[in-house]
Amino acid sequence: MSATIDEAAVQARVARLADLRRAIAVDVVGQEAVVEQLLVALLAGGHCLLEGVPGLGKTLLVRALGRALHLEFRRVQFTPDLMPSDIVGTEILEEEHGTGKRFFKFQPGPVFTHLLLADELNRTPPKTQSALLEAMQEGTISYGGTTHPLPTPFFVLATQNPLEQAGTYPLPEAQLDRFLLNILVDYPTEAEERAILEHTTGRGHAHAQAVMQAEDVLALQQLVRDVHVSGDLMAWINRLVRATRPQTSQVQAVRDWVRWGAGPRAGQALVLCAKARALLHGRLAAIRDDVHALAMPVLRHRLLLSFTAEADGRTARDVVTALLAGVPFTA
Repeated sequence: MSATIDEAAVQARVARLADLRRAIAVDVVGQEAVVEQLLVALLAGGHCLLEGVPGLGKTLLVRALGRALHLEFRRVQFTPDLMPSDIVGTEILEEEHGTGKRFFKFQPGPVFTHLLLADELNRTPPKTQSALLEAMQEGTISYGGTTHPLPTPFFVLATQNPLEQAGTYPLPEAQLDRFLLNILVDYPTEAEERAILEHTTGRGHAHAQAVMQAEDVLALQQLVRDVHVSGDLMAWINRLVRATRPQTSQVQAVRDWVRWGAGPRAGQALVLCAKARALLHGRLAAIRDDVHALAMPVLRHRLLLSFTAEADGRTARDVVTALLAGVPFTA
């Protein structure tokens, strides 16, 4: 922790994170792990790729987050005929009243928002997918030689359906690497599903209420950077990421099943996410449990598996599990 930080102010902000989780729970039943990972990505200043079958409440979750944070929310349904200008915007010809002078004016697209839900991102061709690359990495949009800044905070939550393959375009590695976390959304438990039925089929159910503003989110994102990570923990994260590369890995599962491992951005993501989870749990220092909890969503979309892995029925989950078991905390 920096010596200039007021710990009382820090704890007050951390306490408001509990209010945020309660506000989201008014709209979203269950899915605690998904909500936590979503908030981790938000606090770390990254973006999320959600995988899950339709109807599990992904859009509802983003809407609830937008309400609880009092942030603008927009949704784009990605389809095969979607064009880049449908996302980033375009120039339109206008005429000045009085003089009759004509000029081009940039009309911002739906990407100019705080929370963007990119629904079924892999339904659109790579040319349109790439329209989000600059926005996700730089927080800006370049059009006609002019750079337009996006609102802050800016958070992309993209979804893809893991079941339907017809008519989809695989996300390129460069696009996948822009996502801080790959979150799997599973079916609710029986009790949660019963609660969903009761919550959504009556009259006038409550909605999430605003408990934070944009400036609160930005302050928390800055605070995440000040969360302490010990030298031993930082070294272990570094070894974990380097062990994903089959050319130099000592983990047999990686040598057998991985073609390409994670790059340095994965290490940055794991450190920031561990810091964000620590803050979310009211701690000002990250611990091993934070890394264990987030290694899977940070790493699984950054590993390119080999044909041997596919033939053996192995997944990225198997590789990350082997990594956590095979890379010791102490060198």
